[in-house]
Amino acid sequence: MVTATSPAGRSTARGAEDPGRPARAPRRPRGRLRRSAAPYLHLAPALAAVVLTTVYPLVAALVNSFRHWRLNESRTPGAFVGFDQYARALRDDTFLNSVVVTTRFTVISVVLSVGLGLAIALLLNRRGRLTGLTKALLILPFAVAPALKGFSWRFMLNPDHGVYDKMLGTVLPFTSDVDWLGDEFWAQIVLVLTEVWGWAPLIALMLLGGLASVPPEVHEAARVDGCGAWDRFRHITFPLLRPLLLIVVFLKAVFSIKLFDQVVTITGGGPGRATETLNFYAYAQGFTFLDIGYASAVSWILVLALGVLAAFYLIAMNRQEER
Repeated sequence: MVTATSPAGRSTARGAEDPGRPARAPRRPRGRLRRSAAPYLHLAPALAAVVLTTVYPLVAALVNSFRHWRLNESRTPGAFVGFDQYARALRDDTFLNSVVVTTRFTVISVVLSVGLGLAIALLLNRRGRLTGLTKALLILPFAVAPALKGFSWRFMLNPDHGVYDKMLGTVLPFTSDVDWLGDEFWAQIVLVLTEVWGWAPLIALMLLGGLASVPPEVHEAARVDGCGAWDRFRHITFPLLRPLLLIVVFLKAVFSIKLFDQVVTITGGGPGRATETLNFYAYAQGFTFLDIGYASAVSWILVLALGVLAAFYLIAMNRQEER
C-alpha cells in the first residue's frame, strides 16, 4: 500500500479517511432536483391561470351562495343565510322550468348530434376524390364563434328578409306562416338545429379517427363469413367505437348543459321562458336582477349537475375497461 507522510509526522494510507478531519456532508444532487422541478416550473403559468380564472371564481361563488347579496341593496356581501338560497331555487317555478328546458335540450341535441355525426362518419369512411375535401370542410361549422352563429341564424330566420325563412317557405309552403323565433316549440327546435349544425360535423371527424383504427382485415373476414353491413356495424364497428362514443356523448352533454351564447343571441330566453336554460337563468338572476347570492347558488347547482354527469361518465368508462 502506498503511504504518505503528513506534516505532523503521521503516516496515512492514500485513499483512507483522515480520522482527524471532519466528515463531509453528502452533496445534494442539484442537477436531479432541477430536473424534477423543471416540469412543475413549466406548468406554473398554466396552473396559475387555472387557479385565477376557475378555482378562485368557483370558491368565491360557493361562499356567496351562502350569503344574502343584492347589488341594488349593497355593494358588499351581506349576512350568511345558510342553504336558504338553494331551498329558494328548489321552490322557484322559473328555476324548475330552466331545469326542464336544459334537460330536454340536452337529450335532443346529444341524440341528434351524435347520431348524425356517426352517420356522416360511416358515409365518409371510404376512399374517394372528394372525401379529403369534405373532411376538411367539416370543421368549418364548429369553427364559427357561437355568438356569430346565433346572430346568423337569427338573421336568416327573420320572417321579413331571412334566407332560411324564404327557402323553407318555398320548398315547404306550410311553413311560410311559421314564426320560427316567436313560437315556443319552433324556438326550441331552432336552438337544437344550431347545435346540431355546429357539432355533428365535428363529431363525424372524431368518429372518423376511430373508424380508421379498426383493422380492415376484421371487416374482410366478417364479409367472407357472410355478415351483412348491419351485422358488421353491430358486432364489430360499434363495440370498437364504444369508448370513443362515450367521450363524445360526455363532451356534447357538457356543452349542451352549459348552453348560453345561442340563447342570448337568438331567443333571449323567449318566447316567454321556453328557451331559458339553466346557465341563462343564472346569468339573468345575477346581471339583470342583481341577486348575486341567488345567482351563485344556481351556478353551483349547475356545477353539481356537471359533476354528477362526470361521475356517470367515469363509471361507464371503468365498466368499459373491465370488459
